[in-house]
Amino acid sequence: MGYWKDSERYQGVILAGGAYILWGIFPIYWKLLQAVPALEILAHRIIWSVVFLWLLMAFNGQIKSFIAEINKLLHNPAALIGILATGLILNINWGTFIWAVNHDYIIQTSLGYYINPLVSVLLGMLFLKEQLSLWQLIAFLLASAGVLSLTVQYGSFPWVAITLALSFGLYGLLKKTLNMNSLMGLTLETMLTSIFAMAYIIYLSAAGVGSFNPAFTRISWLLCGAGVVTAVPLLLFGAGALRLPLFVIGFLQYISPSMTLLLGIFIYKEPFSHGHLISFSIIWIALIIFTLAKTRAGCRLEEKILRNKELV
Repeated sequence: MGYWKDSERYQGVILAGGAYILWGIFPIYWKLLQAVPALEILAHRIIWSVVFLWLLMAFNGQIKSFIAEINKLLHNPAALIGILATGLILNINWGTFIWAVNHDYIIQTSLGYYINPLVSVLLGMLFLKEQLSLWQLIAFLLASAGVLSLTVQYGSFPWVAITLALSFGLYGLLKKTLNMNSLMGLTLETMLTSIFAMAYIIYLSAAGVGSFNPAFTRISWLLCGAGVVTAVPLLLFGAGALRLPLFVIGFLQYISPSMTLLLGIFIYKEPFSHGHLISFSIIWIALIIFTLAKTRAGCRLEEKILRNKELV
């Protein structure tokens, strides 16, 4: 119990937990925009995220340091390409999620974020030469069996889930190679991709088929709000992650796909048979094994750090 007496950790759980709750109810927001094509929603999400993030940096007094960061990047084309790549991959993830929600694949989106931690471990093994422990290998094989079972249940490959898991895993992998403040990094990623988003919105407007109305109808306000609902949970998560060890984040991360799964089943009435339940159960068992293995490792690491601090 002493572990949780630290007020910093209480705050961390509230902040990070709040972020995951907001991510879990995201489908409700995108469903309100179901009449708008997914690509157009994505374009507005990118543009209004940039606007909100710039306002936030201005509020925090970070504009000068951000401009200095841009000047450095102009002399480092490799880093600039890396940031553009992370932005494009993140937008693939965002666009896939929006499309899936508005085409009744909410349950598949939850599957994607359930298996994402395991995909991240696999990517780490392939690209960063990280070693899989025995329990991680067992968890990965079990999850693979669950996904295979779901493929049989759906009668087709669950490409939505795999695209979400792979894109977010690759995004995390690339972010590891970029040493940058999270707010500035996200702002740069969205700024670079906003060039394409703005060109697309201008094209839609010129063709007279855009959904945004300058008179600010309900749809227009919702499109503007996409930037806020994108940035707020990311900021909550960033603040929470600073206060928590990784193994606690490991437990909290399953709040979001669990809420999304429940929304898909009970609110939006997507098909969920006994066969789906069995497949998801296999994946849940894999995640329990995976998370407990990480928790033990995390606890051992934290105990070691605390012992070292006491020695100092």
